[in-house]
Amino acid sequence: MEKHFSLINVRNKLQSLMQYSGSSGIVFQSEEQIYAYPLELQERLNSSIISRDGRNIERMLDDHSNVKTVSLQGGKLIFIDPLISPDENTLQILSNDLHEDIELVSIFDKILQANMAISANLNLNTLLHIVLSLLEELFNPEVTSVLLIDSEKKNLYWEISRGEKSEFFKPDIKLPIGEGIGGYVAQTGEPVLSNDVTEDPRWASSYDKRSGFRTRSLICAPLKSHGEILGVIEIINKKDKEFSLRDMTILEIIASQTGSAIDNARTHGKLEEAYEELKVLDMAKERIINHLSHDLRAPLAIISSAIEIITRRIDQVNMEKVEKSVERVKRNVTRLSDIQDEIRDILNERSFEEKERIVGIVEDTASIIDELSETHDDKIAEVIKLVSMRLDSIIEVKEFQKERIRLKEFLDDICDEAISCMHGREVQIQRSFKEDIVLNMDRDILKKVVSGILRNAIENTPDEGEIGINTKLGGDGIGIDIRDYGTGISPENQKMIFGGFFHTQETGSYSTKRPYEFDAGGAGCDLLRIKILSERYGFDVDFESTICKLRPKDTDRCPGKISDCHFTANKSDCISSGGSTFSITFPDYY
Repeated sequence: MEKHFSLINVRNKLQSLMQYSGSSGIVFQSEEQIYAYPLELQERLNSSIISRDGRNIERMLDDHSNVKTVSLQGGKLIFIDPLISPDENTLQILSNDLHEDIELVSIFDKILQANMAISANLNLNTLLHIVLSLLEELFNPEVTSVLLIDSEKKNLYWEISRGEKSEFFKPDIKLPIGEGIGGYVAQTGEPVLSNDVTEDPRWASSYDKRSGFRTRSLICAPLKSHGEILGVIEIINKKDKEFSLRDMTILEIIASQTGSAIDNARTHGKLEEAYEELKVLDMAKERIINHLSHDLRAPLAIISSAIEIITRRIDQVNMEKVEKSVERVKRNVTRLSDIQDEIRDILNERSFEEKERIVGIVEDTASIIDELSETHDDKIAEVIKLVSMRLDSIIEVKEFQKERIRLKEFLDDICDEAISCMHGREVQIQRSFKEDIVLNMDRDILKKVVSGILRNAIENTPDEGEIGINTKLGGDGIGIDIRDYGTGISPENQKMIFGGFFHTQETGSYSTKRPYEFDAGGAGCDLLRIKILSERYGFDVDFESTICKLRPKDTDRCPGKISDCHFTANKSDCISSGGSTFSITFPDYY
């Protein structure tokens, strides 16, 4: 760090010394710092290429017949051609006075440059290291540290500490606000200087007793931003001498700048997190749209083909009503095709105009059902009845009806039903249900939630694998855990899992299979529906997942059967390699 002397007070002191001694010039040197008066002498020194040691400076002054050097603590003072020879005591007093002023200038110079570095850094850990490094340079303590406030838990925690004994100050150690000197400063916002903490009633000895560290002296200042106390900054056990009021003033100046920098760094961190979330959402949007486009393609082809067949048969039987309905279906197929084109336009960032088109399709579909229901063809009527029932199940809004559900029997039925739907898949469902747990819940909603998660677990578990489902009762309420030992979910996909239309496959490898098949596709909205139900009816759904560690690359696909996997030797290897656990908690339903 380049050092500069810039305070006018230093220049005035040098000028006074020069006038007192009748010298033609004066040079002060302290370590790497050099200052001269008058300015012409300073410019002469600045323009010369020297190595900044006393011998070279004095060699530059060889053209002067009378040069007197006075040694100072950490440097020297050089008088050029003095007219009088002041006694050594007087020179020493004046020189020491100058040394203190220059030392103070040096401190503020370091603070200024450190503040520039702090203001330019938006990484919290980096800027705190810069601050504590400066404090170490200025005060030579055993430990410097920053404690930040956890506003939720009402305590302080060590964010960072430096020094030869910093191992005693770990992030997992907490200090209640109001306890000890640090807690007092965090509570009141007032700085504290104590050169003997054992005589300070605010000091709490409990931490020293627990850790084995011995605190002798400290100064502590609050870290504030816009009037809010964010934490405190401490300097502990100054090695060479006691803390002074000047030390505390310097710490307050540094703390003031640091508090604002911490606030800026936190804001920057939140902006970075928001940006990352936006990138994830953008990825999710693209994936959703790709899958929607894929899902639309197949039914459109089937509907178009069926309509052509019906149209040919209409000519034979002259069914005027059906012909009218078919024309309406054709129009809606065209609309679905337009939607697919619009999805493609979104991906290509082209503009389009579309207002409530899907609502119109549903309305037209209802009209079609009404008209076709009048047909006398038994087979057509049966199909229409099934379609009508399906529409009713989609749009029906039911009241939330609690009932007492014996959870063991209910979950046994869910598991048995899932097994019957697996179509011969070799996936074991291990059950561990506590007896006599009764849940007050809407049966249909509970079935949708548990069945949906269980089906997802089965679809992500290869054959010869297993799934565990268990119940628990604790202080948080009634819980159901569904654990699969399958392929797991990558960290990127975990951020999108409740976003709707989620699939673990990329669109290129995605295919819509039958439910419960391994890697089955589908619309991908089960987890979104479950999350919405949990928010609406006051229960919690959470998950944790580890992606399979046996696959060397993310692009490596699971073959769907453990014995066919090239990366595992046996079933236990597969089970321990990854998987997901979904937890459902009902806090107020028992």
